[in-house]
Amino acid sequence: MKIGGLQRVSLIDYPGKIGAVIFTQGCNFRCGYCHNPELVYPDRYGPVIPEEDVLSFLDKRRGKLEAVTVTGGEPTLQPDLERVLEEIKKRGYLTKLDTNGSKPDVLEKVIRRRLADYLAMDIKGPLKKYRHIASVRVDISHIKRSMELIMASGIPYEFRTTVVRSQLAPRDLNAVAKRIRHARLYVLQPCVPLKLPDRRVPSETPYTPEELSAIRANLEKECPRVIVR
Repeated sequence: MKIGGLQRVSLIDYPGKIGAVIFTQGCNFRCGYCHNPELVYPDRYGPVIPEEDVLSFLDKRRGKLEAVTVTGGEPTLQPDLERVLEEIKKRGYLTKLDTNGSKPDVLEKVIRRRLADYLAMDIKGPLKKYRHIASVRVDISHIKRSMELIMASGIPYEFRTTVVRSQLAPRDLNAVAKRIRHARLYVLQPCVPLKLPDRRVPSETPYTPEELSAIRANLEKECPRVIVR
């Protein structure tokens, strides 16, 4: 696995657990608000961290850490994702997989083998806006299939959307909520203008907390639980 980063302690990535975070290199989307461009653009890649070093670290942290989140980049592009998740679980850790939903075939295998204890899928916006937001052609049928797989998986999960004013109006978020109606959790993530690859995004005025609160209340008509994180 191409590992581009390791966060040794996180209190926020796996809900309710103290964990570590593994960042994989490579992504098939080019979102302008991405906060990890060094994991997306090949010319920004740093050195790969040897997989054995990461597993050795996890061996030493047994009893102190509870969970490991595998994120990116896009982890489902890694051909050995299943094997690495299995190695992590062998060490007694809970596992969380972050994904953009573009590889439902990989996601289906992870779900079938119960290699993830928590799933988080980024929904970029209404399906009709995917190409604009991701800045690449996206097979929308794959996105829809991943949503369906996650909701039917029986595994705890969340869907989440990064809210950028110029890309997503309240009506767009409402369209997303309708598509994932009855999802267990929908998370709105305000865009944080840090080291963003698209220079246009930081100059925008983000949604205010009051605006996000009003949007959240409206979305709860479709989804039972919506939070702003």
